[in-house]
Formats: sequence, structure tokens, C-alpha cells
Amino acid sequence: MRENIHGMKQLSIFLLFVFLFTACADDPENNMLVTGSVKGLKKGVLYLQKVSDTTLVTLDSLEVKGDGNFEFTTTMDSPQIFYLYLKKEDNNEMNDRITFFGEPGIISIQTTWNAFENKAVIEGSDTQKKLEEYRKVMSRFNTQNLEQVQASTDPDVINDPLAFDSLKQAYEKNLRRSYLYALNFALSNTKSHIAPYIAVTEVADANITYLDSIYNSLSPEVVNGIYGQALKKHLDEVREN
Repeated sequence: MRENIHGMKQLSIFLLFVFLFTACADDPENNMLVTGSVKGLKKGVLYLQKVSDTTLVTLDSLEVKGDGNFEFTTTMDSPQIFYLYLKKEDNNEMNDRITFFGEPGIISIQTTWNAFENKAVIEGSDTQKKLEEYRKVMSRFNTQNLEQVQASTDPDVINDPLAFDSLKQAYEKNLRRSYLYALNFALSNTKSHIAPYIAVTEVADANITYLDSIYNSLSPEVVNGIYGQALKKHLDEVREN
């Protein structure tokens, strides 16, 4: 009888250990649920992707047949960029990948099949909101740059040295302004993972003094994140060279 009781106690302890180990391995604080729908999508394959060691990898996929609803679950070490890629049956690779800043919790993505990226509404990620705020302003700079480049091809401008030089100066000024905006946005959001992300993907060739200022202002959580570590690695490489 005593042996049975002792055996049951050992089994209970073992089961408790397994439960605790499983709970730690599947820590909900590190889980991200990506859910949503693609309006009008009847047939296609959705892929959840991210970049790992400079390589785009597929984390999960879902074949869509008549219902555009989807759901993906993944774990992460820290907030980072993910991609929702749609492979449609239209032989058109354009406008089929949504870029979003994922983080633990529930991320909702609502969009349409024929404007997959442009019509996407993403909710549930504070870092994504920062990314959208940044991109909204940067799109204005990019539009101005494009207009100036197009204007520089005008025969009247090409044949007018003063007009061409003025346009060139305007282009360079706009480019500097966009750089300053990116740096200032990063410095103003050092408690967000958006700061080191911008530093390493948008202005990595900026003066090391500015990049150092961004890195040294990051919160401890952001410093230890994927992009915080990437910025540290980049700064170390710049110093070595």
C-alpha cells in the first residue's frame, strides 16, 4: 500500500514537472496570433514569413478555398517585421505581400484580394502604428523626390543649366530632410523597437555619432531585442572598419 502511495506521489511530481516545462516552453507572453480575412479571396495560398539570418523563411501556410479567413500562430523573441504573402491564381506577383511589425498578442489584418497590400488594415501592434506613422511622412518625401527626378528629364530643364542646378539642389535638400526626419523619429521613439529598426534599415550609412545617440538612448528591453542587437552589431562593424 505504502509503495503504491509512494509511486503515485512520484507520478504526480513527474506530471507536475512536465506541465510546468510545457507551460514555460509555450509561454503565451511570446506568442503571436495573426488573424483576419481577405475579402473576395476564393482561391490561393497564404504564407506567414519573416527574415532569419538574411533569408526569407516561411513559418506557416494556409490554402484558401472559398473562405478568406485565416489564422496563424508563432512565437518570437521580440517584436520584429513579418510578412503575410498571398500567392494567387492570377500569375501576378505584384501587390501580394503585406509587411507588418509583429509583437506578442493578437494581430488583426483585414484586406481585400485585389488590393492586398494597399488596403490592409492592421490592428493590435503598437510598433506597427509607429511604423505607419513613419511611413506616412516618408511617403511625402519619396513623392517629392520622384517628382523632382521626373522634372529633371524635361528637355527644357536639361537645356537650362540654372533650372537644372536649382532642381538638383532641391532634390538634395529634400533628401537631407528625409534623413533628418528618420533620425529624429528614431531618437523620439527609443522606447519602441521601431527606433533601432529605422536605424539599421533606413539610415545605416548615417554618421556614427547619430547612430550611437540612438543606440545609447534605447530602453533595456529594446536594446536586447532583435533590432537593438542588430544596431549594436552594425556599430561594432563600423568602428572596426
